[in-house]
Amino acid sequence: MKPMAPQTPAETGPLLLHSGRVFTGTALHRDATAVLVEDGVVTAVGTDAEVMSRAGIRAERIDLRGGLVTPGFVDAHVHLVMGGVERNACDLTQAAGLEEVLRAVRCYAAEHPDEPWILGAGWRFGDFPPGVDAAALLDEAGGGRPAYLVNADHHSAWASSAALARAGITAVTPDPADGIIERRLDGAPSGILHEGAMELLGPVLPQRSAGQLARGLATGVEYLHSLGVTGWQEAILGDYAGYTDVSAAYRRARVDGVVTEAATGALWVPRDLTVQTVPALVQDFLRRREENARAGFVTRTAKIMVDGVPENRTAALLEDYCRCGELTDPARTGTGEREDRGLAYLDREVLLAVGAALDEAGFDLHFHAIGDRAVRWALDTVEAVRTGRPASTGRHHLAHLQLVHPDDVPRFAATGTTANLQALWACEGQQMREITVPLLGPERAGWQYPFRSIHAAGARLCMGSDWPVSTPDPWQALHVAVNRSEPPAARGGPPASPLVPGEALNLATALAAYTSGSAWQLRLDGPGRPRGVIAPGAVADLAVADRDPFAAVAAGDATQIGRTRNVLTLASGKVVHDAR
Repeated sequence: MKPMAPQTPAETGPLLLHSGRVFTGTALHRDATAVLVEDGVVTAVGTDAEVMSRAGIRAERIDLRGGLVTPGFVDAHVHLVMGGVERNACDLTQAAGLEEVLRAVRCYAAEHPDEPWILGAGWRFGDFPPGVDAAALLDEAGGGRPAYLVNADHHSAWASSAALARAGITAVTPDPADGIIERRLDGAPSGILHEGAMELLGPVLPQRSAGQLARGLATGVEYLHSLGVTGWQEAILGDYAGYTDVSAAYRRARVDGVVTEAATGALWVPRDLTVQTVPALVQDFLRRREENARAGFVTRTAKIMVDGVPENRTAALLEDYCRCGELTDPARTGTGEREDRGLAYLDREVLLAVGAALDEAGFDLHFHAIGDRAVRWALDTVEAVRTGRPASTGRHHLAHLQLVHPDDVPRFAATGTTANLQALWACEGQQMREITVPLLGPERAGWQYPFRSIHAAGARLCMGSDWPVSTPDPWQALHVAVNRSEPPAARGGPPASPLVPGEALNLATALAAYTSGSAWQLRLDGPGRPRGVIAPGAVADLAVADRDPFAAVAAGDATQIGRTRNVLTLASGKVVHDAR
């Protein structure tokens, strides 16, 4: 990767991209092989001969070498600052298995002897066998220092004994209403904290400085640009999992030109909300929206986390989880007294009240909904909003959608709700086989990620990565959306069977969701200078791939989608990444 210094369109002059294929944001263009960019916008799309005659001799020419040019990808659900900060900390995302994870922690501890805490993220549930004393393992690897390492999905955390002691978490500490403390057989905390239990460490965790957040934002922007992502929604602006509201970092970055207006954000609805506190929340959101808008940072979306994730049994289900041996041991999952249908973080009445109030205040609703009960409650909320305010123009969407009851599939289109897909998860990896499917059972496992059915019923689609939960590389997610199997680089052995293969999307539909679909959802579609499309007058947010995956799919080799790499990125006509 060659990071590019910021340049204005006038400094770069016209750019002519030629000798490739063009995906317009909705379809593969039948004839176009070239795109002309002038003053930050697309001014011509057509054959090489047509566009070269328009460009003349003054344009810099970039040979696409048969590669595919698309609109810049728009990530409709990402935690960019969190991901950037964690890339700069104890990053466990490349560690596979417990030994590699512990080795990575030891190396980080040795390389940073003066840091009072070891902070980072990226471990996975499959790394720990049932019953393990996770805190003791972290004590050894971290040299006894307080340590707090967030799970890859950011719904659990791994804490050392010193960290637990500082927070006062002992055998007599009760589980919070929205979380679980994993325990050893003697009742003492094992070192793994789920959901709201993570917040028990909040008062003792070191606060990240403004400089750390700014560096994390810059790291995240550079990384997303390297993958062809030019627009996104920061999915949590508020206090969560040891992070404070990063709106100030975005305001500064917007003023300094580090990000364009294609970077948007969602204000976080806290999980202790009540019906009585909804009016105060809305007033606070209106104030923050205006403050961010003055700096050019758009935050007209509200993020509502309805439930957790199935792997730690916090996704909200309509029926109980299946009984799965060690996974139902109270020492693994908490006190064992809670009904086994997961956690809904807000009461249904609170969801309905806050949804109606935020829609009336002009906010789009962005729901985290993974379990089938969470999906149903979120759809109920949007349905109530549409019924109560038929003139509402809210662009409401549900993210993740791991488990959708068949009765709720047509309700996305019926309620005008966009399905925000994290497509990379819709495959049969180790965690899916060994943890998730046994917890759901065979019937419900067949309801997972029903992308094609939701689209066929007439609903809009958009896409996001949820990075740093998973890679923000769009081509890896697109591979899974089309193949329903892990990308080639993720496989440790022969390819697994596709996960519910009948729910696969075709490449054009999936690619449209990740470009024009997400741009529409984030209101980057215009008027005047839209993003997410390649057409005269559109903002020149462009991504160039090293090949034409449509040709490979037509030839019967859809695995080339996962092997596709981004080699050039333009944001508002500026070259922000060049790996040619």
